Amino acid sequence: MHDTLVSTDWLADRLTAPNLRVVHVESKRVPHPHCIPGAIRFFWKDLCWHPTDRELVTPAELADRLGVRGISADMTLVLTSETVQYATYAYWALTLAGHQNLKVLDGSLTKWLQDNPLEESPAPLSATVGSADNADINPRIGRDEVRAALGQPGHLILDVRSPEEYAGQRVMPPPGFDHGAERSGRIPGAVSLYFRRLLNDDDTFRSLDELSELLRIVGVTPDGGDTIILYCRLSHRATLVWFAMTQMLGYRNVRVYDGSWTEWGSIVGFPIEA
Repeated sequence: MHDTLVSTDWLADRLTAPNLRVVHVESKRVPHPHCIPGAIRFFWKDLCWHPTDRELVTPAELADRLGVRGISADMTLVLTSETVQYATYAYWALTLAGHQNLKVLDGSLTKWLQDNPLEESPAPLSATVGSADNADINPRIGRDEVRAALGQPGHLILDVRSPEEYAGQRVMPPPGFDHGAERSGRIPGAVSLYFRRLLNDDDTFRSLDELSELLRIVGVTPDGGDTIILYCRLSHRATLVWFAMTQMLGYRNVRVYDGSWTEWGSIVGFPIEA
Protein backbone atom coordinates (compact mmCIF):
# COMPACT_ATOMS: atom_id res chain seq x y z
CA MET A 1 0.00 0.00 0.00
CA HIS A 2 1.33 3.44 -0.91
CA ASP A 3 2.26 5.46 2.15
CA THR A 4 -0.35 8.14 1.41
CA LEU A 5 -3.14 5.54 1.77
CA VAL A 6 -3.27 4.07 5.27
CA SER A 7 -5.30 1.24 6.74
CA THR A 8 -7.59 1.37 9.75
CA ASP A 9 -5.11 -0.84 11.63
CA TRP A 10 -2.32 1.64 10.87
CA LEU A 11 -4.41 4.49 12.23
CA ALA A 12 -5.62 2.60 15.29
CA ASP A 13 -1.98 1.97 16.28
CA ARG A 14 -1.14 5.68 15.97
CA LEU A 15 -4.36 7.38 17.03
CA THR A 16 -2.77 9.16 20.01
CA ALA A 17 0.52 10.06 18.30
CA PRO A 18 1.36 13.68 19.25
CA ASN A 19 2.18 14.80 15.71
CA LEU A 20 -0.82 13.21 13.98
CA ARG A 21 -4.36 14.53 13.63
CA VAL A 22 -7.43 12.89 12.11
CA VAL A 23 -9.48 15.34 10.05
CA HIS A 24 -13.04 14.26 9.33
CA VAL A 25 -14.31 15.99 6.20
CA GLU A 26 -18.07 16.39 6.47
CA SER A 27 -20.11 16.14 3.26
CA LYS A 28 -23.01 18.13 4.80
CA ARG A 29 -23.26 21.03 7.20
CA VAL A 30 -25.26 18.80 9.53
CA PRO A 31 -22.48 16.74 11.15
CA HIS A 32 -22.35 12.99 10.85
CA PRO A 33 -23.52 11.47 14.17
CA HIS A 34 -20.17 9.78 14.82
CA CYS A 35 -16.49 10.28 14.09
CA ILE A 36 -13.18 8.62 14.82
CA PRO A 37 -11.97 9.38 18.38
CA GLY A 38 -10.14 12.69 18.52
CA ALA A 39 -11.06 13.66 14.95
CA ILE A 40 -11.32 17.33 14.04
CA ARG A 41 -14.37 18.03 11.90
CA PHE A 42 -14.55 20.40 8.94
CA PHE A 43 -17.40 20.88 6.50
CA TRP A 44 -15.67 20.32 3.16
CA LYS A 45 -16.28 23.83 1.82
CA ASP A 46 -15.11 25.44 5.07
CA LEU A 47 -11.85 23.51 4.77
CA CYS A 48 -11.22 23.56 1.02
CA TRP A 49 -12.81 26.70 -0.44
CA HIS A 50 -12.38 30.46 -0.27
CA PRO A 51 -15.04 31.92 2.08
CA THR A 52 -16.88 33.85 -0.67
CA ASP A 53 -15.34 33.13 -4.09
CA ARG A 54 -15.67 29.84 -5.94
CA GLU A 55 -11.95 29.26 -5.51
CA LEU A 56 -9.78 26.80 -3.61
CA VAL A 57 -8.26 27.67 -0.25
CA THR A 58 -4.94 29.53 -0.40
CA PRO A 59 -1.88 28.51 1.63
CA ALA A 60 -2.38 31.44 4.03
CA GLU A 61 -6.10 30.70 4.51
CA LEU A 62 -5.37 27.03 5.11
CA ALA A 63 -2.72 27.87 7.68
CA ASP A 64 -5.25 30.01 9.57
CA ARG A 65 -8.01 27.38 9.43
CA LEU A 66 -5.76 24.59 10.61
CA GLY A 67 -3.88 26.71 13.11
CA VAL A 68 -6.93 27.74 15.11
CA ARG A 69 -7.87 24.06 15.40
CA GLY A 70 -4.49 23.14 16.83
CA ILE A 71 -2.92 21.87 13.62
CA SER A 72 0.54 23.05 12.62
CA ALA A 73 2.22 22.63 9.25
CA ASP A 74 4.51 19.84 10.44
CA MET A 75 1.65 17.60 11.60
CA THR A 76 0.52 14.58 9.64
CA LEU A 77 -3.16 14.77 8.73
CA VAL A 78 -5.14 11.59 8.17
CA LEU A 79 -8.20 12.54 6.12
CA THR A 80 -11.44 10.65 6.40
CA SER A 81 -15.15 11.16 5.70
CA GLU A 82 -18.37 9.18 5.60
CA THR A 83 -17.85 8.78 1.84
CA VAL A 84 -14.24 8.46 0.76
CA GLN A 85 -14.39 10.95 -2.13
CA TYR A 86 -14.64 13.88 0.30
CA ALA A 87 -11.39 12.74 1.91
CA THR A 88 -9.65 12.52 -1.46
CA TYR A 89 -11.07 15.94 -2.43
CA ALA A 90 -9.55 17.42 0.72
CA TYR A 91 -6.26 15.65 -0.03
CA TRP A 92 -6.24 17.24 -3.49
CA ALA A 93 -7.20 20.73 -2.30
CA LEU A 94 -4.78 20.73 0.64
CA THR A 95 -1.99 19.43 -1.59
CA LEU A 96 -2.62 22.39 -3.89
CA ALA A 97 -2.43 24.68 -0.83
CA GLY A 98 0.93 23.25 0.13
CA HIS A 99 0.35 21.04 3.18
CA GLN A 100 3.06 18.40 2.95
CA ASN A 101 2.02 15.62 5.34
CA LEU A 102 -1.28 14.16 4.17
CA LYS A 103 -2.75 10.69 4.21
CA VAL A 104 -6.15 9.21 3.32
CA LEU A 105 -7.77 6.52 5.46
CA ASP A 106 -8.56 3.58 3.19
CA GLY A 107 -12.28 2.91 3.38
CA SER A 108 -12.85 6.03 5.51
CA LEU A 109 -15.64 5.75 8.07
CA THR A 110 -17.23 2.74 6.35
CA LYS A 111 -14.20 0.56 7.04
CA TRP A 112 -13.49 2.04 10.48
CA LEU A 113 -17.04 1.26 11.63
CA GLN A 114 -16.52 -2.46 11.11
CA ASP A 115 -14.35 -3.06 14.16
CA ASN A 116 -13.27 0.21 15.79
CA PRO A 117 -14.88 2.47 18.42
CA LEU A 118 -16.36 5.84 17.54
CA GLU A 119 -17.09 8.92 19.55
CA GLU A 120 -19.75 11.57 19.13
CA SER A 121 -17.53 14.65 19.50
CA PRO A 122 -13.76 15.11 19.18
CA ALA A 123 -11.58 16.16 22.07
CA PRO A 124 -10.55 19.85 22.03
CA LEU A 125 -6.98 20.78 21.16
CA SER A 126 -4.98 23.89 21.97
CA ALA A 127 -4.49 26.28 19.06
CA THR A 128 -1.18 26.79 17.30
CA VAL A 129 -0.29 28.70 14.17
CA GLY A 130 0.06 26.59 11.05
CA SER A 131 1.73 27.46 7.76
CA ALA A 132 1.61 26.12 4.22
CA ASP A 133 3.44 27.09 1.07
CA ASN A 134 4.90 25.73 -2.16
CA ALA A 135 1.46 25.05 -3.65
CA ASP A 136 1.49 22.91 -6.80
CA ILE A 137 -1.12 23.97 -9.37
CA ASN A 138 -0.48 21.10 -11.80
CA PRO A 139 -3.26 18.75 -10.61
CA ARG A 140 -5.96 21.33 -11.42
CA ILE A 141 -7.37 22.36 -14.79
CA GLY A 142 -9.96 24.97 -15.74
CA ARG A 143 -12.76 25.05 -18.26
CA ASP A 144 -10.88 26.95 -20.98
CA GLU A 145 -7.98 24.50 -20.94
CA VAL A 146 -10.41 21.58 -21.08
CA ARG A 147 -12.20 23.11 -24.05
CA ALA A 148 -8.89 23.72 -25.82
CA ALA A 149 -8.01 20.03 -25.33
CA LEU A 150 -11.18 18.72 -27.03
CA GLY A 151 -10.26 16.52 -29.97
CA GLN A 152 -6.56 17.17 -29.51
CA PRO A 153 -4.06 14.28 -29.56
CA GLY A 154 -2.34 13.55 -26.28
CA HIS A 155 -5.41 14.17 -24.12
CA LEU A 156 -7.88 11.71 -22.63
CA ILE A 157 -10.96 12.90 -20.74
CA LEU A 158 -12.42 10.51 -18.19
CA ASP A 159 -15.97 11.03 -16.93
CA VAL A 160 -16.14 9.28 -13.55
CA ARG A 161 -19.82 10.00 -12.83
CA SER A 162 -22.56 7.40 -12.61
CA PRO A 163 -23.72 5.66 -15.81
CA GLU A 164 -26.98 7.65 -15.62
CA GLU A 165 -25.11 10.96 -15.59
CA TYR A 166 -22.77 9.93 -18.39
CA ALA A 167 -25.72 8.84 -20.54
CA GLY A 168 -27.42 12.21 -20.07
CA GLN A 169 -30.32 10.81 -18.04
CA ARG A 170 -29.46 12.90 -14.94
CA VAL A 171 -27.17 15.74 -13.89
CA MET A 172 -26.45 14.29 -10.44
CA PRO A 173 -26.27 10.68 -9.27
CA PRO A 174 -29.47 8.84 -8.38
CA PRO A 175 -31.66 8.56 -6.39
CA GLY A 176 -31.97 12.09 -5.00
CA PHE A 177 -33.50 15.22 -6.46
CA ASP A 178 -31.87 15.87 -9.83
CA HIS A 179 -30.16 19.27 -9.92
CA GLY A 180 -26.79 20.92 -10.38
CA ALA A 181 -26.51 21.95 -14.05
CA GLU A 182 -28.74 23.39 -16.75
CA ARG A 183 -28.01 20.61 -19.25
CA SER A 184 -27.45 16.88 -19.04
CA GLY A 185 -24.89 15.02 -21.09
CA ARG A 186 -21.10 14.78 -21.10
CA ILE A 187 -18.02 16.60 -22.32
CA PRO A 188 -17.44 15.69 -26.00
CA GLY A 189 -15.15 12.71 -26.38
CA ALA A 190 -15.17 11.79 -22.68
CA VAL A 191 -14.79 8.11 -21.80
CA SER A 192 -16.78 6.65 -18.90
CA LEU A 193 -15.05 5.19 -15.83
CA TYR A 194 -17.52 5.02 -12.95
CA PHE A 195 -15.60 5.88 -9.78
CA ARG A 196 -17.28 3.18 -7.66
CA ARG A 197 -15.56 0.55 -9.79
CA LEU A 198 -12.28 1.52 -8.11
CA LEU A 199 -13.64 0.66 -4.65
CA ASN A 200 -14.53 -2.51 -2.80
CA ASP A 201 -17.85 -2.87 -0.98
CA ASP A 202 -16.28 -1.53 2.24
CA ASP A 203 -15.05 1.62 0.41
CA THR A 204 -11.41 0.51 0.44
CA PHE A 205 -9.51 0.84 -2.82
CA ARG A 206 -9.14 -2.21 -5.02
CA SER A 207 -5.71 -3.77 -5.53
CA LEU A 208 -3.10 -2.06 -7.69
CA ASP A 209 -3.46 -4.75 -10.35
CA GLU A 210 -7.22 -4.31 -10.45
CA LEU A 211 -6.92 -0.52 -10.65
CA SER A 212 -4.39 -0.78 -13.48
CA GLU A 213 -6.67 -3.12 -15.42
CA LEU A 214 -9.69 -0.83 -15.02
CA LEU A 215 -7.64 2.04 -16.41
CA ARG A 216 -6.20 -0.07 -19.23
CA ILE A 217 -9.71 -0.94 -20.38
CA VAL A 218 -10.56 2.75 -20.87
CA GLY A 219 -7.27 3.48 -22.63
CA VAL A 220 -4.95 4.59 -19.82
CA THR A 221 -1.57 2.86 -19.68
CA PRO A 222 1.65 3.82 -17.86
CA ASP A 223 3.50 4.38 -21.13
CA GLY A 224 0.63 6.12 -22.92
CA GLY A 225 1.91 9.65 -22.35
CA ASP A 226 -1.53 11.28 -22.52
CA THR A 227 -2.65 14.07 -20.23
CA ILE A 228 -5.59 12.59 -18.31
CA ILE A 229 -8.41 15.01 -17.47
CA LEU A 230 -10.88 13.83 -14.82
CA TYR A 231 -14.28 15.29 -14.04
CA CYS A 232 -17.55 14.44 -12.29
CA ARG A 233 -20.24 16.85 -11.01
CA LEU A 234 -18.41 18.83 -8.33
CA SER A 235 -14.96 17.14 -8.68
CA HIS A 236 -15.13 15.06 -5.45
CA ARG A 237 -15.42 11.76 -7.29
CA ALA A 238 -12.80 12.91 -9.77
CA THR A 239 -10.30 13.44 -6.96
CA LEU A 240 -10.86 9.85 -5.81
CA VAL A 241 -9.72 8.61 -9.22
CA TRP A 242 -6.90 11.21 -9.23
CA PHE A 243 -5.73 9.86 -5.87
CA ALA A 244 -5.73 6.26 -7.12
CA MET A 245 -3.83 7.21 -10.28
CA THR A 246 -1.24 9.56 -8.78
CA GLN A 247 -0.75 8.39 -5.19
CA MET A 248 -1.21 4.65 -5.68
CA LEU A 249 -0.18 3.96 -9.27
CA GLY A 250 2.35 6.71 -9.79
CA TYR A 251 0.79 8.56 -12.74
CA ARG A 252 1.94 12.16 -12.99
CA ASN A 253 0.11 13.91 -15.81
CA VAL A 254 -3.37 13.70 -14.29
CA ARG A 255 -5.52 16.80 -13.80
CA VAL A 256 -8.91 17.38 -12.18
CA TYR A 257 -11.37 19.72 -13.89
CA ASP A 258 -12.37 21.73 -10.85
CA GLY A 259 -15.70 23.08 -12.14
CA SER A 260 -16.74 19.69 -13.54
CA TRP A 261 -20.26 19.17 -14.88
CA THR A 262 -21.90 21.73 -12.58
CA GLU A 263 -19.96 24.38 -14.45
CA TRP A 264 -19.64 22.84 -17.93
CA GLY A 265 -23.31 21.91 -18.18
CA SER A 266 -24.38 25.51 -17.53
CA ILE A 267 -21.92 27.52 -19.66
CA VAL A 268 -23.46 29.30 -22.62
CA GLY A 269 -21.78 28.19 -25.84
CA PHE A 270 -19.84 25.20 -24.48
CA PRO A 271 -20.40 21.94 -26.39
CA ILE A 272 -21.83 18.75 -24.97
CA GLU A 273 -22.62 15.22 -26.07
CA ALA A 274 -25.89 13.65 -25.02
